[in-house]
Amino acid sequence: MTGVEILLIVSIVIETIATAIALYLVNKTRFSAMWICCIIGLVALMVQSAFRLLTPEYLVISDLAYAWVGIIISLSFSIAVVLSRYLVRHVDLVTLQRRMLENRLMTAVLRTEERSRASFSRELHDGLGPLLSSAKMSLSAMSKANLNDKDRLMMQNTSALIDEAIRSLREISNNLSPHILNNFGLARGIKNFIDRLATMHTTKITFTTHLRDERFDSNIEVIIYRVVCELINNSLKHAHCTEICLSLELEQNRLVLNYSDNGCGFNVSEVMDKGMGLSNINSRILSLHGSFHLDSAPNKGTKAYASVSVDSTLAHLSGSDLKRLNIKAYE
Repeated sequence: MTGVEILLIVSIVIETIATAIALYLVNKTRFSAMWICCIIGLVALMVQSAFRLLTPEYLVISDLAYAWVGIIISLSFSIAVVLSRYLVRHVDLVTLQRRMLENRLMTAVLRTEERSRASFSRELHDGLGPLLSSAKMSLSAMSKANLNDKDRLMMQNTSALIDEAIRSLREISNNLSPHILNNFGLARGIKNFIDRLATMHTTKITFTTHLRDERFDSNIEVIIYRVVCELINNSLKHAHCTEICLSLELEQNRLVLNYSDNGCGFNVSEVMDKGMGLSNINSRILSLHGSFHLDSAPNKGTKAYASVSVDSTLAHLSGSDLKRLNIKAYE
């Protein structure tokens, strides 16, 4: 057996396997016409190879016959290539639908989480708040009675503890569901959060923005607000920094957050794997199909960058992508 005959046998085996796969795909996908054209072309190739292998030397097949087989092969695969565009469009459509479903799921998760936070915050504020206020009023009334110095000191200490409990309750309630964010927007919500921190920490926090009362999609506002809170809390708890700088700007229809601190820094890959909320930040930004970059090293501080589109929670879909949602997949 010559080398040419071995190669012809190998080609026939490969074409047979490809034909079997195409036959399987005819019944498994909606693009049967494309696979049928592939089958015709593959069968023609097998016939051509078989004739070259099995035809006796005394039997000569005309060049015209080979030309016709070549035309059949070329035409079959050309039609298959043309029809394959429907397969590409179908894949695009499925991909877009999957991305929209992911967005809907994330939206549902965020809204459920925020509703739970708001409900818990309201229960704390409306339920426990009045009880503490009543206890405070009762102590105030008792303080007017004739008490010895020891009892009066105990009364003052108890009143101070109740005041601290009321302040903590308001802080917890506001962290669970920031009313400023819900009522006045992202910039005011972040500024209010930073102002409250300034009364409890010596770290200098600088916040710059040109935003005023602009409102964005609620999911975007909540996620950016939570990201800012997480970054600042991480710096205060772990970085031992003396200064934090952040800016939030609207640039070409995108919200851009730049963040930095002068803390001790860390190994980004290790921290992203172990937690500190940074992996949660990344997943939240990616849920909006935005971008998040973190740059840090030991003793070199931390820098973070986040960017999301403000069009809507579907902002990651371009106009051409949205038009594809109207495409009918080839059947």
